[in-house]
Amino acid sequence: MARRGFFAEMNRQLKIAQRDQERRQRAAVREQSIEARRREQDRKERARLVVQLGKAEAAERKPLEKAERDAYLESRQEEAEARSEALADAYEEIDTLLQATLGRDDYVDVNTLRVNVEHPPFDQRDLTQPNALPIAAKVSSQPVFTLPDPPSGLAKLFGKRKHEEAVALSRATHARAVARWEAAGAAAERQYQEALTKHAQDEQQRLDLLRREQARYEQECWDREGAAVQQNKSLDEFIANLGYGAPEAIHEYVAIVLGNSLYPEHFPVTHAFTFDATTAELALRVNIPEPTQLPLVKQFKYVKASDEILPVALSQKECKERYTRALHQVALRSIHEVFEADRRGLIRTIALEVATSAIDVSTGVRGDVSLAIVGAARDVFMTFNLSAVVPEKTLARLGAAVSKNPFGLVPAERSGVRRA
Repeated sequence: MARRGFFAEMNRQLKIAQRDQERRQRAAVREQSIEARRREQDRKERARLVVQLGKAEAAERKPLEKAERDAYLESRQEEAEARSEALADAYEEIDTLLQATLGRDDYVDVNTLRVNVEHPPFDQRDLTQPNALPIAAKVSSQPVFTLPDPPSGLAKLFGKRKHEEAVALSRATHARAVARWEAAGAAAERQYQEALTKHAQDEQQRLDLLRREQARYEQECWDREGAAVQQNKSLDEFIANLGYGAPEAIHEYVAIVLGNSLYPEHFPVTHAFTFDATTAELALRVNIPEPTQLPLVKQFKYVKASDEILPVALSQKECKERYTRALHQVALRSIHEVFEADRRGLIRTIALEVATSAIDVSTGVRGDVSLAIVGAARDVFMTFNLSAVVPEKTLARLGAAVSKNPFGLVPAERSGVRRA
């Protein structure tokens, strides 16, 4: 069987990521809505009851306590209903496996796999900003020498000496102030020069690191662009080979198409195939889950007596019918997806086998069980309107061999296969 190629794997991972994101978003919205509603109702009810209980007399407490209990039971019932709703959604997905693919075109424009490089922004932008220059400290103005007022009146005659002493003291005080001012200025200048030196060193380190980081970033951009060029070159070769009908390219394209066929979380499916260029036939094998892997619960029920949310089992009949319907739909869906996607008609016939892996209870060994085997010719199959068929009848029309009891893992009889 063919291995999934690079483009098929890339496309499949993209589709899986998209599907998982959409599923998480839907589940989150549903759960948040249910939980928010339940919590808000519970909060309001409990707050109301707490207030009333605080005000109530002993005789009034009993009905209020009952109301509080009823509010709790209602929230548990809503939880059970929410889980049942999620289960119903899962069954809806399984029951509409065929319809899920009929609403979309399975053709894949492989040009959508072309890579357009988008570089992330430079992640060290802070290095592009220069460090702020240091600011010189402000130094006060130089002290101004002021002579004492000269003596007047009688002081001119008798205070001359005191005035001279005052002048001498003023000169000494001014000299000391000037010395301190000069020392402070010199210290401020030294600090400023040291800061300038430190700034220059820091700037040099920043520029060196910026150059290294820019070189690293540019190399990463070159690497991304180189990888994109190589990938797009490979894509061009793939497109050309597909145009020529090269078997390897057809293998890859089919892998891409089947990679797009994403099944529900509760019903995972895998594909394997080979293409025979001489007969233009695709041998396709589809593996579906074994019956025990499907949900076997009909709904969830809240039991007041035990304060438990318990599952209610599906009947054996419902389990068998759902699994059988799913088998029929998978068979038709798989053929439809390949033929619809192959617009050029490179694949003329499909030999399909739908199987599951299960343990043989007689040997205890796990093995494959073929549940449906069918051959389909493109010219015949593409005339069917699958939106209006009964899958079981369509398989019979195609001459398929289908298990009489898929849920019981009864193999299909290969000898009964004919090709339509």
